[in-house]
Amino acid sequence: MAAPNGKFFIRDNLKKVAPHHENYKELWETKWKKPCELGIYPFMFSSVKDFQPIVDKLIEVRTPHLLQVGLAVLSLTQQDFKEPYDWDEYAPMYFPKAEELVAEAGKAEKEGNEEKASELYLRASAVYRISRFPAPRSEKQRYAWQEGKRACIKGLSLREHPVHEVFIPHKHAIAGEGQHIPVYYQLPPGASKSTPAPLVIIFTGLDGYRTELAVWMEGWRQQGVGTVVVEIPGTGDSPALKDDPTSPDRQWSSLLDWVDEQENVDHRKVCVWAFSTGGYYGIRLAHTHSDRLAGVVALGGGTHHMFDPEWLDNVNHLEYPFDLATTLAYKFGYADDLESFKREASDKFSLLKDGTLDKPTCSRLLLVNGTEDEIFPIDDYYLCLLHGPPKEVRFLDGRKHMGEPESFILILRWIYDLFGMDANPVEQMKTIPFQAKY
Repeated sequence: MAAPNGKFFIRDNLKKVAPHHENYKELWETKWKKPCELGIYPFMFSSVKDFQPIVDKLIEVRTPHLLQVGLAVLSLTQQDFKEPYDWDEYAPMYFPKAEELVAEAGKAEKEGNEEKASELYLRASAVYRISRFPAPRSEKQRYAWQEGKRACIKGLSLREHPVHEVFIPHKHAIAGEGQHIPVYYQLPPGASKSTPAPLVIIFTGLDGYRTELAVWMEGWRQQGVGTVVVEIPGTGDSPALKDDPTSPDRQWSSLLDWVDEQENVDHRKVCVWAFSTGGYYGIRLAHTHSDRLAGVVALGGGTHHMFDPEWLDNVNHLEYPFDLATTLAYKFGYADDLESFKREASDKFSLLKDGTLDKPTCSRLLLVNGTEDEIFPIDDYYLCLLHGPPKEVRFLDGRKHMGEPESFILILRWIYDLFGMDANPVEQMKTIPFQAKY
């Protein structure tokens, strides 16, 4: 590990409990309110005026009830939603506002006000997103995911420069896998066979799917760059088998085969930007498909120590807003069997143990993360540097997961250089925050 004596780099913080794990009120006030006001992760396309009434209901003192204890009758109240959440009780708290926004959007669409309709659909998708966050593990969260998808693509398709949903044939699928890879796809105007556009393929994360990472697409369009946003195995609508360590290789082969067929894409300038848990897949891809990409950025990912039982024993009370280890267990195909995930995940999914990190070839690979990441240990990137071909790396001292916000500027400049572009990352970053007009 990066720290001496085989300890995690953040060993001094490993046992601390973040205040947002106390209850939903603390989550909102210490972690989520500011991002919601700014319209940034995880509140892409959102408005705080939509969320504040929902929050007020989530943190109010709930209805008292009477409990008979012997001869005494006690009056009990339950304050706030808190861990462990009952997801089917939690999720519907968001539905009335989301449904209201969808109805208003539909009315605006019928009236021909596409700008207003687009905004309202996207705001509805944001409400549904937090309802199913961090993963659609319950019946009502799965309903929220379906409704959120419908609202999001409607909103994106009504923009001046629409985003398209494409169902890419999963040609390399095996039994048990889906036959299509749903992606969001956009090319800049003017892209053609004679003037093809560079392409950034965005790998999504554990909780942010194509409906969220689409927030990057407009900024790249303005730079003359196309985008594909695709979900990683075990999340969103990925067709890959959750519990098969080789399933991503087949999904990416099908995806890249499709990219190769697109005449309007400059195939010399195709890169992957993999976010968070997606970074794990970006690192694997850089080794398994090294000859098919100009470069890969792995932002805030992991390789090996992310599966250490000691790490998984502690992450549920650290930086992540909810139960990270349990969510990862669900994502990797273990449902709610966290203990089996802790026992088996390292041997099954470690990129060190399976030999990935020691493969002789690797595409140009940039590793970026904050040194104080409490979601995936910085030790994993240090380990990556000790194996296989040389990589490029930038650690952000004192920053937590993904090294935000400085990491984005660094990565944009790296991709500009990769594509031979002259562009301003600060101007592109201005397209990310969302502010409601209506």
